[in-house]
Amino acid sequence: MERENQFIGQSGAFLDSVERASRAAPMRRPVLVIGERGTGKELIAERLHRLSARWGEPLVTMNCAALPETLIEAELFGHEAGAFTGATKARAGRFEEADKGTLFLDELGTLSSAAQERLLRAVEYGEVTRIGSSRPVQVDVRIVAATNEDLPARVEEGLFRADLLDRLSFEVITLPPLRVREGDIGVLADYFGRRMGAELGWEAWPGFAPHVREQMEEYQWPGNVRELRNVVERAVYRWDNWEDPIGHVVFDPFDSPWKPSNPQHVSEDRSGLPAARPGSQVGHSPSFDEIDDLRGAVDAHERAIVEHALGKHRWNQRQTAKALGLSYDQLRHCIKKHALSDND
Repeated sequence: MERENQFIGQSGAFLDSVERASRAAPMRRPVLVIGERGTGKELIAERLHRLSARWGEPLVTMNCAALPETLIEAELFGHEAGAFTGATKARAGRFEEADKGTLFLDELGTLSSAAQERLLRAVEYGEVTRIGSSRPVQVDVRIVAATNEDLPARVEEGLFRADLLDRLSFEVITLPPLRVREGDIGVLADYFGRRMGAELGWEAWPGFAPHVREQMEEYQWPGNVRELRNVVERAVYRWDNWEDPIGHVVFDPFDSPWKPSNPQHVSEDRSGLPAARPGSQVGHSPSFDEIDDLRGAVDAHERAIVEHALGKHRWNQRQTAKALGLSYDQLRHCIKKHALSDND
């Protein structure tokens, strides 16, 4: 999310996380932020920094998973010229860059055991030693670390140091996933929608149709706020008339009836057409001699299948879509295409 988009929400779980970050911000102690991807861990780190006495000093960010293991220690602690192949000149590490400020370590759980050991020393003694040097450098750094992993479980497995976890968890802020933030989905969707509409030059914000709001509330949002923003912006971008409420939303941009299949999982009969899936019920298929209009025959067959499945599942569209192997949006398209109604 863009920086001005941070901390939009009204749910109790969300406001509690923000309040805990605000209380911890003035402290000099380390904070560990835990949450799924897209929940806003970096935004919490920024709040911790900006509400602290260090707000005028650097906020240095490092994604521990973005670098190969061989470079992690050099990035964190720096190196001297000639310390390893390619080190043509001395370079300060992230700790020195963050001196007097805050160092945000994202994806903390991916650190190697060697990097964990050196990080522990830096946290305990406030000093780092560049690779290729024997002279320690004193640093004054407040550490905020983040992960989407269960670090206590990794300690039990011997994959993370217990003493390092103890040192970094003076305060632990666990961010709630979007799916449990009651009332926040609609607020965020409208906010992102208005912004996208303004970017497209819309004269007003039409909002979302009730069935679209229902779909967004029922969706589980594995990508959390980041995914919500993408879904909303895509829906606004694809909508043709800003005067009408947005009536269609796509959760998976790769979902398509024409999506290519893995050739290893597609069998063909002698006609060259994909074979039906085992156990699928397709009703009566007319013989080739009975077909005068291919498109009409296909449409009629499709209508019969969808209508039968809807009746079988008492017009529960989500259950029907799952049974037919369709997405919810694909089923809605079929219902509209064939003008089906539960009053038929």
